[in-house]
Amino acid sequence: MRSVFLRPAAAAVLLLGLAPALTAPATPNKKDDPFALTATNAILIDADSGAVLYEKAADQLIDPGSLAKLITAEVAFDQLALGNITLDQEFTVSENAWRKGGAPSRGSKMFAAIHSKIKVRDLLKGAMILSGNDACIVLAEAIGGNEGEFARLMNDRARELGLNKSNFTNSYGASDPNMRVTARELTKIAAHIVGTYPEFYPWYKESEFTWSKIRQTNRNTLLPLGLGVDGLEFGSAPDGGFNMVGSALQNGLRLIVVIAGAKTEKDRTDEGKKLLEWGFKGFEARYLIAEGQAVAEAKLFGGAKSSVPLVSKEAVRLLVPRGGNERLTAKVVYDGPVRAPVSLGQPIGTLKVWRGDILTIEVPLQAGEAVGTGSTTQRAVDGAAELMYKLFRAGAQRL
Repeated sequence: MRSVFLRPAAAAVLLLGLAPALTAPATPNKKDDPFALTATNAILIDADSGAVLYEKAADQLIDPGSLAKLITAEVAFDQLALGNITLDQEFTVSENAWRKGGAPSRGSKMFAAIHSKIKVRDLLKGAMILSGNDACIVLAEAIGGNEGEFARLMNDRARELGLNKSNFTNSYGASDPNMRVTARELTKIAAHIVGTYPEFYPWYKESEFTWSKIRQTNRNTLLPLGLGVDGLEFGSAPDGGFNMVGSALQNGLRLIVVIAGAKTEKDRTDEGKKLLEWGFKGFEARYLIAEGQAVAEAKLFGGAKSSVPLVSKEAVRLLVPRGGNERLTAKVVYDGPVRAPVSLGQPIGTLKVWRGDILTIEVPLQAGEAVGTGSTTQRAVDGAAELMYKLFRAGAQRL
C-alpha cells in the first residue's frame, strides 16, 4: 500500500482554490458535542459528494425500527425499474398483513382492508407518506412470495448499494435482535433513493394520503418547517428511541440527516432541524477536483514511464466551512507500485480528504493515460528498486 500525502496548503490551494485556513463550527467529537444531542447516533452529509459534515456514533449498529422501510421502498422501486411489477398492478392484502400491520395492530398503517386488492402505487404511497406497516407487508409478500424471501431481497439490495454492515429481517421494522443498521449506511440508501428514483421520490413530501376513507397526514414533522425538507422516513424503535432520515434541498445543495435514539418525538424533530440549519448556514460548496484533473501520480513497475497520473472520472464537489480555521488534509492511497501495462481509466487508488479529524470524503481515482510495458532494462531497474524498497521497509519494521 502506497500513500502520497498532499500538504494541507497544497490540498486546499491547488485542489480547492482556497486558502489553507477554512471555517465553520467544528465537527464535534464523541466527548465534546456542542449540540448536546439527546440522540445516541447522528450524521449529516452532503448528498452530492457524500462528504460528512457531522457525525456521532455513526458506525454503531442500531435497531432501525421504521427506517427499515427505506430499503423496502427501494426494493419495490428496483422491481419497477426492472419491469417485474407495474404501478397499476394489484396486490392482495393477506390476513397476515392485515393482522400484523393493519387495523388490529398498534403501529402506523394505511388501513388496508383484509382481502382487498390495492395497486402498487397506492401501497407505495401508504408506505412512504404514512409509514404504513400493512403496506410494507403486502409489498413484501407479493414481491418476495413471503416475508422471509423478501428480507433476503432486502439484504441483497443492501449489499449491492454498499451497505455492508446492515442486516434486515423484515419489511416494516418490527423489533428483531438480528436486524441492525448504522446511521452512516442509512445516508447511503437515502442518497441512492433521492438520486435514482426522481419519479417516485416526490411522494415522500406529499402532505397527506387517504385510504379506506381515512385521511392521514405525513409523519415527517420536518416538512412544514420551511427547511426545504422533502423526505424521507420518521419512526421509532422499541429498543432505540425515536429516529428519522431526513433530506432537504436549499439553493441546489441537498443535505441528508439521520437521527437515531432521540428521547422524544420533539427531540427528534428539534435535533434534525438543528443539524440541517447548521449545515446550510455553516458550509458552502466548492469544487475539490475538476473532471479529468490530475490529482497525483502513481509509481509504475516495468512501464514505459515511471509513473501514471491519477484523475477523477467526474468533477467532485466538497462542502467547506464558511470562512473559519479548520484544516483540510488530503492523501492518495493505492496498492503499488502499479504493474504495467496500464489502460486509460483503470481504477488505481483513492483520494481521502480530512476536515480536521473527520474523514469527510473518499474519491476513486483512475489512470489518466495508458502506459505500455517498458524495455527489459527498465523492468530490471524497477525490479531492483522495488527489492531495495521492500528490504528497507522490512528493516524499518524490525526496529
